[in-house]
Amino acid sequence: MKDTAPKWQGVAAVSALFGVIAAGVSLVVYEYAFPGAFLIGLLVALIVAILLWLGWRDANAEPIGARDLSAEASKPRVSAGATAGGVAAAGAAGAAVATGAVSGDAAATAAAAKAKADAAAAKAKADAAAAKAKADAAKSKADAAAAKAKADAAKAKADADTAAAKAKADAAAAKKKADAAAKKKADAAAKASAAKAAKTGDVDYDGDGVIEGKNEGKRPAALKGPRGGKADDLKQIKGVGPKMEKMCNSLGFYHFDQIAGWSKDEIAWVDANLEGFKGRVTRDTWVKQAKILAAGGTTEFSKKVDKGGVY
Repeated sequence: MKDTAPKWQGVAAVSALFGVIAAGVSLVVYEYAFPGAFLIGLLVALIVAILLWLGWRDANAEPIGARDLSAEASKPRVSAGATAGGVAAAGAAGAAVATGAVSGDAAATAAAAKAKADAAAAKAKADAAAAKAKADAAKSKADAAAAKAKADAAKAKADADTAAAKAKADAAAAKKKADAAAKKKADAAAKASAAKAAKTGDVDYDGDGVIEGKNEGKRPAALKGPRGGKADDLKQIKGVGPKMEKMCNSLGFYHFDQIAGWSKDEIAWVDANLEGFKGRVTRDTWVKQAKILAAGGTTEFSKKVDKGGVY
């Protein structure tokens, strides 16, 4: 009788096929890593090989020729479809077992990874809180320093303002004291000048509050002699007679333009130094008349002098 049992090569080929399918499903569908998928495929291939070997051995235990055909026909037989179904069921069961085992490892790994991530997040949060606290402390310190600097600046300004106000008050007091001393001195000089004027008949011709006698005002520029050797007829000025003309010449005054150019202080000097005729320049308006005569004009008085009816 011919042996109908499958060769071991066939069992190995079918087992390997189921193993490859199980590994592929684990790798693609369940997204396991390659080592886990390989382990599942190996386990499924082993289970399929055992089932195939046991099923096909029982089906071919007795030779067909030694049995009664009718009895053999009524005897239940294992069909290829049933065998394949059993193998598939066994493969699925093996895959489920292996998947459960690998799932447990993956869950443990995921839990460890989550714990590690939670610890890292907690550390990052703590570090952020510490950094914020440090930044807040630095800001508080900077704010305090800024407030102190502002207060110091305000105090320095207040001190400077106080010092400036005191200096201003001291200067005002010193000025007031100096003004009082000057006034007192001026009053004393005026009093002394008045007393002297009462004796000498002098007057404060320059109006400075002090009677200075011959030192009143400022002496006008004088000439050593008349220009071109000929003097102007100063007697054409009202108030200047022959005697006064000689006195003016003796002081160095020979021409109308000299008298016309006298300033207020120069008039005061001449008024104070005309012996016997003090104050005559101002009373008789010499400068006004001299300006007209120096310009070539005439006055009513000069016309009379020219006619010879005065001197």
